[in-house]
Amino acid sequence: MHATLSPEQNVHIFDARGIARRFRHSAIFGALGALRSGETMRFINDHDPLPLLAQLRERFGEHLTVGYRERGAQGVVVDFGIVGLPDE
Repeated sequence: MHATLSPEQNVHIFDARGIARRFRHSAIFGALGALRSGETMRFINDHDPLPLLAQLRERFGEHLTVGYRERGAQGVVVDFGIVGLPDE
């Protein structure tokens, strides 16, 4: 994978490859739930998380943005963003 993992403002790296599969979805939901409007979670995984995407869209609706940075046989890098939430 070639996507940059260097720090960027309001981008938080979440590497799912080191998390046991049975804990991944709940960890991802928790991480996304902690984001504030305008922040991004750069998600790194060993496979394309298509079922997860459907679950995230159902849970976060129009507040979720999804942008693939890399998608291939080696895995994926996806930027998940949260937008349009009221200020905290």
